[in-house]
Parts: sequence; structure tokens; C-alpha cells
Amino acid sequence: MSMVKPEIHVLNPENRERVHWYSLDILSRVGIRVDYKPARDLFVANGFKADDNQRVYIFAEQVDWALTQAPSIADIYTRDGKPAFQVGLGKNSQTRFGVGVTNLYYQHPGDDRVEPFNREHMALTATLGDALGQFDLLATPGVLKDLPPDTADLISTLEMVANTTKPLVLLVSNHHCFTTTLDMLEHLTGGLDQKPFVIPYFNPITPLVLNETTAEKMMMAVERGLPMIYNNYGMSGATAPITPGGTLAVLNAELLAGLVYSQVLKKGTPIILGSLPAGFSMQAMQACYTPHTMLLNLACAEMMAHYGLPHSGTSGSGPGWGPDLLAGGMHWMNNLTSCLGKVGLAPFCGGNFSSVAFSPPAVVYANEIITQARLFSQGFSLDEIDVAVDEIAAIGPGGNFLMADMTVKLCREINYSNPIWPEISLEEWQEMGMPKAEKLLREYTLELLNNHPRPADRDALVEKGEAFIKSCSTIL
Repeated sequence: MSMVKPEIHVLNPENRERVHWYSLDILSRVGIRVDYKPARDLFVANGFKADDNQRVYIFAEQVDWALTQAPSIADIYTRDGKPAFQVGLGKNSQTRFGVGVTNLYYQHPGDDRVEPFNREHMALTATLGDALGQFDLLATPGVLKDLPPDTADLISTLEMVANTTKPLVLLVSNHHCFTTTLDMLEHLTGGLDQKPFVIPYFNPITPLVLNETTAEKMMMAVERGLPMIYNNYGMSGATAPITPGGTLAVLNAELLAGLVYSQVLKKGTPIILGSLPAGFSMQAMQACYTPHTMLLNLACAEMMAHYGLPHSGTSGSGPGWGPDLLAGGMHWMNNLTSCLGKVGLAPFCGGNFSSVAFSPPAVVYANEIITQARLFSQGFSLDEIDVAVDEIAAIGPGGNFLMADMTVKLCREINYSNPIWPEISLEEWQEMGMPKAEKLLREYTLELLNNHPRPADRDALVEKGEAFIKSCSTIL
């Protein structure tokens, strides 16, 4: 086939080797601090050098060993055991998008009114993620503020699993609840390890710290046979070097350390690696997202492809105030470049104010952006059958292609139209009362939230899950 296929390449082969060399130098000379004693003991038992300051030093041959052990593809399933997608550079690889992540507030879709994220919001958000076809998974969209900490994660997970059959990226805020949360999922759905639909998500602490809770929870996930996401979050100029090159070297070194740890825990553990790079605004004293952070996201994806490892990166959550120009601009840049690069998972879409407030209309708009980004990234064919010179010759100069065979056959497939905004003329828009595009977006979002059918087993799962939670705690 002769295809025109747009792609973005950030790093050339020399760049990739240089980043790898810098990362190895950091791991062997600086090391990583490992705060969890059982993890340090495991490193030492497997021949790694450690010192009295809790640092573990990792050398090139140990990284090479881990690279030979880790799978290049992670198979992910739906809750009902059907193949969902693969993460990695397999035959069917493409960027997979998710709704999330751990927002503290919920912006009501009608008017952007903000209130603390609660159980009802989690159910609505999971329903929205289930309804939107361009989203492949749901990633813990909020932190429940209306329940005690020792039950909030359990109820949060219950509402996710009951309101969608799509795969879940699981973030557990209270690490004491992690094992119980997995126990509940086992109780509700059966074995998690055979056809995993749950992907636990873990963060180290940048720079160069494998913190206690992350190391411990990784052990628990490995014991269950689950794939996992290991993502670091670095702010250039604050927790990472101010230069993009320095940030990339540090973040890549941390990911290699996480890879090594996962394979020391158990050879062949499927691990999805990536970075959430950000800048740091000295003026606002908070994270910010810039063209450089988008470049770093793509560069990280290319490094994981270079290693033959599954990747997870950024997703479009950013500085928006609602479903506005700020949010839309970030979604377009992040999601289009992800589809054109080698990004594997982009699991965290929908957060405004740097993932503090979840906006349902922003997610719906992102769904349309992803639709168009995927169509753009597919390119087009220059094969003889598609160019159809014979048809061009038959119609000839001055003719038209309105009723041509190819037009009749492909007009619905090629001419994209979205379900939110009608294609209308200026006069028609004026006759409608000159509505704002945002108004129609909000109305469409409310329609989805109010009318999308819930999974058939939703009520039964909620009842069974609540009974399990009550048996584990006296809080409910």
C-alpha cells in the first residue's frame, strides 16, 4: 500500500543513545533513594549496591537485564473479559485515551459551579467515560470528599466498576486501602490476573526517590499478577532541572529504576512506563504546561519505544477554567501530538486548573478532538484504486463528482461531522438566536449524563460492593 501518514519524531538515534547514557550515569553515580526497607533488602539480595543513606545504585548491566525481562506489550481487557486493547508497539498499537484523574472538585456541566468531588460525581463521571466512544478507559477521576478516608477509595472504585465495563486505571489515595480495594474487585468480578481490566497506577517522587508507599503497593500488585503504570511527575525548575534535556535525563533515569525494581520483584512483570512533565511558574508558584512539556512527553514516549516498553504519558488536563479556549488549546496540542507520536496511554483527560477540578463538557469536547486527531493521524491512501484516475477521466474537464461512484460509496465515511454542533449557515445561526458553541456543548453533555444507559449489572454490583465494604469496616 502507498500511504501518506503524518508522524512526529522528536529524537534521532544519537539523541536516544545520549539520553540513555545520561540516565545510566545518574543511576550509577547518584543512585535512587529507596525509602521502603523490604525493597532495599530485595535490591541488596539481588546484588545491587546500596549505602547507609538508603541509596541504591543501578548499573548498565542491571538495566540491560531488566530490559530483557519486561514484556513489550501489555494486554488489557474489559470488565466482562473481552480484549480491550494492547499497550506497546504491537500490530494494533495506537494512543489510548482515558478520563481522569484524582480531581478534588467537580465543575457542574451546566454552569461550571464548583463543589468538592463526591460519590454522585464519581458515578456521573464513570457514566460519561462509558458513553464517549473515543475514550478507552477510566482513570479514577476524583478523590471523594464526602466519605471518610478509610472508605472513600473503596466507594470510589465501586462506582467506577459498576458504571462502566471499560478498563480502569486505579489510583488509591489511602495506601492502607490498596489491598482491600483489590480484594473487593476480586470479590465483584473474579480473578484479576487472567484477563486484567484493572491497571494500578504508581508515582515515585522526583527527583530520584522510590517512596515507601509506591514500593509497597508495587509489591502488592505484582503478587496479584497485575500490569501496572509507573509514571513520574517532574516540574522543570522545581523538582527537576530547569532545562528540558536535564528534565528528560532525570525522568528517564527514574523510569529505568522503576523498571528494574518491577523485574526484581518478579521477572516478566508487565509495566507501563512514562512521564508527566510540567514546567513550574515562579510567578504563580504552581505547575504549568508549555510547548517544551509537550516535547518532553513525546521524547519520553520515543525512549520507551527505543527500549521496547509500553508507554503512558500526558492527556490534555491543564490550565482550563471550564470547557473554554484554555482547555481546548491544551487538548488539541496534547492529543494531536500524542496520536502523531509514539504515546501509548494518555489516561488523564478532563481536569481543569491543573487537574484540580473535573469538567464534563471539557471531556466531551476532548472526545471530539481525539476523533479528529485519530482521523488526521491515519493519513490517506495513494493506491491506484483510491486515486481512481479512470473515474477522473470519465467525468472529464468541467464535470463534477457529486454522483460519482466513489463519492456515493465513501461520502459518509470521509466527510466527518460531529454530533454536537450542526453545520449551519450564518443565516441559520442568526435564526437560532446566535447561540454560543459552548451552550450546545453543555446541552449535549447533560444529555449524555442523563440518558446514557448504565451497565445491566450496575445495581447488583453496587449492592454486592457495599455489603463487602460494610463487612470490612464499621464506618458505613
